[in-house]
Amino acid sequence: MKAIIVTDRSAGTAGMKLVERSKPKAAINDVIVQIYASGFVSTELEWPSTWADRADGNRTPSIPGHELAGVVSALGYGTTGLSVGQRVFGLADWYRDGTLAEYVAIEARNLAPLPGDVDFTVGASLPISGLTAWQGLFQHGRLQAGQSVLAHGAAGAVGTMVTQLAREAGAYVIGTGRAADRQKVIDFGAHEFIDLEKDALEDIGKVDLVFDVIGGDVQKRSAALVKAGGTLVSVVGPVELQPTYGSAVDFVVEADRAQLGGIVQRVREGRLRTNIGNIATLDDAVAAFNPTKKAKGKTIIRVRP
Repeated sequence: MKAIIVTDRSAGTAGMKLVERSKPKAAINDVIVQIYASGFVSTELEWPSTWADRADGNRTPSIPGHELAGVVSALGYGTTGLSVGQRVFGLADWYRDGTLAEYVAIEARNLAPLPGDVDFTVGASLPISGLTAWQGLFQHGRLQAGQSVLAHGAAGAVGTMVTQLAREAGAYVIGTGRAADRQKVIDFGAHEFIDLEKDALEDIGKVDLVFDVIGGDVQKRSAALVKAGGTLVSVVGPVELQPTYGSAVDFVVEADRAQLGGIVQRVREGRLRTNIGNIATLDDAVAAFNPTKKAKGKTIIRVRP
């Protein structure tokens, strides 16, 4: 099969190569998925799991990518709940070869059925951004109707999901970004927009939940904005400065079949829009990940036409 591999941690996306690899075999409780579309997050190349296994042994050359949509082509021993020929989408294990390939071996529990009226490219764009937004807002942030949310990076793949899900839940959403992002952030449902380069973040007052995808100084300034009983949720590592009155949590997104089902159902009903910036083929993937001009939104690799 064709697959993208990485071998040099210092090379970044420029070190990606398209090669021929043996098709994976299904372990117990695995399925083999023929991939039709794959998502990729550039920060994966900074994650230890891309380069080392759970025992800290070298696992290169490794195949990156963890989001997928495709069709089940084989079942491992003991696998239940899915069938050969079924359309699926989901989130692959961080420590196993990923989804920038024609096939992947993945635990069945990490997948959810993909309805026939949802395109594979859309399905591949949902797992990381959708699950991250869902888990950050509702599991870790305990968001309730009537509360306020400060969504950093609100024009990005995760930020647009955070904005839409929070607004649907009855929250007042303040999105942040750069000046050029204003209209996009508003179009995805934010009630207000804050330009992080020009506007005073502190002027917004206190909020119930801060959803941080930036870190650094923005995170430190945001900690002072958390209301008593509120939460600062981070996906960029441990929180450097704890809120004075609220709490803080950092988390790593996890696969969840039920949550994936809820997310894709919202897409089908028109209540949730994806944020896809560029679609490329597997043959053109390396160039797509090293563009001369960065696309707004998520890059999806269509593995099969």
